[in-house]
Amino acid sequence: MRSLVAIVGRPNVGKSTLFNRLVRRRLALVEDVPGVTRDRNYADTEWGDRAFTVIDTGGFVPGEQDALLSHVRGQAELAVEECDAILLVADARAGLTPVDEEIARVLRLSGKPVLVAANKIDSPKGDQQALAAEFFALGLGDVFPVSAEHGLGMEALVGRLIDVLPKPPPEEARPMKGEEGEEGEGEAAEQPIRVAIIGRPNVGKSTLVNALLGEERVVASEAPGTTRDPIDSELEHGGKQFILTDTAGIRRRKTIEQRIEMYSIVAALKTLERSDVAVLLLDATEPGVDQDAKLAGIAEEKGRALVIVVNKWDQIEKDKRKEEAFRAELKYRFKFVAYAPVLFTSALTGARVKKVLDVAAQLAEQFRYRAPTPQLNRLLAQMVDSNPAPIVDGRPLRLYYIAQVGVAPPTFALTCNRPQKVPDMYKRYISNQLRSTFDLRVPLRLLFRERPGQAKRAARKNPSKASPRPRRRER
Repeated sequence: MRSLVAIVGRPNVGKSTLFNRLVRRRLALVEDVPGVTRDRNYADTEWGDRAFTVIDTGGFVPGEQDALLSHVRGQAELAVEECDAILLVADARAGLTPVDEEIARVLRLSGKPVLVAANKIDSPKGDQQALAAEFFALGLGDVFPVSAEHGLGMEALVGRLIDVLPKPPPEEARPMKGEEGEEGEGEAAEQPIRVAIIGRPNVGKSTLVNALLGEERVVASEAPGTTRDPIDSELEHGGKQFILTDTAGIRRRKTIEQRIEMYSIVAALKTLERSDVAVLLLDATEPGVDQDAKLAGIAEEKGRALVIVVNKWDQIEKDKRKEEAFRAELKYRFKFVAYAPVLFTSALTGARVKKVLDVAAQLAEQFRYRAPTPQLNRLLAQMVDSNPAPIVDGRPLRLYYIAQVGVAPPTFALTCNRPQKVPDMYKRYISNQLRSTFDLRVPLRLLFRERPGQAKRAARKNPSKASPRPRRRER
């Protein structure tokens, strides 16, 4: 079990910059405005021979505040409660503030070891200690002048941090090769299923994640645009491991006003690319708008398995006929992803939310499905017999054989005489037959290729069209 280190402090002191520096990756969004981070963001890191987990938190604002700030503070308090050590980040250029003093008072009550990082001391020269000295008044012990942006002072800070963390237990001896409990050669541990929760702002993505986890893991608010960083959460369901990623709401480009929102959307799209399954969340009171269709199209374009979840169904009159009509309307509006399953849930009440994980597990299995080649070619023969390939430009289109050449998503290569002339309608026919035969509700990719040596055979049949041989030089 890795030790946990919580990074806390008032807004806009550089907590996320320090987080990125410690994990050596740009995971957290950074912008020179307060309130960018709102949820707890976890990442593993290693320094020397020690491994630990760092938790980035939102700006800690003591006292009375609105509901959103209260949620953000609650997330920071949870991080403090579960961690083994705390990094209190302060702005050395701004100096000691009453908010810093109030945060320090709260941290002293935690009983956890606390290190103070006096941040934004960006020059290796000058009176670093003088800038950092006033923070000794917090009564928390060690104060380290650092520049999270430029990496200055990190060695001393991390060195002391490792000293105060609990010592790791001795590693248990691994079984020798061939002993009981070891995976067989070539067997890989089953990877967790990565599920990205995507959708427009304020459709209930964070509420759904909290409902699936059974805890207030991420900040959920009625205010649109609450989530900014993609937040990963691990859970187990039905004997399978999942990583749920809550993402920022994705609006139309012309409605984006702040640069930080653009960064959040880019991060959300990158998360989608890394996922196995995309859960597209729709608002039952405002379904099937153009932006929903665009997001479904992005998931299909990226080749991600897709499940469409209609949230806030508790606000719609409960009528089975209405649900079926709603489903049919979505299938019509989203024809290009008509294969995607549609679920109706209420993240607020928890109704049918676990079904999302059940369907995601099924889709993840189909996402990596590999079909037997003999069965594929029998299917191809049946398809051609029942619905022959069309004649294009006065010449018949012939399909010879098919093989699966990839997974995630399933990708099939068909060998034919005129790869560039296969009509879209016939491609859809082949895709539908593949889905029906192998019960696949995920995106498919079809590749059409010429038979090996087809160009040479065509040249022998039509020597006049063959490229002329280069003439030999006369000596």
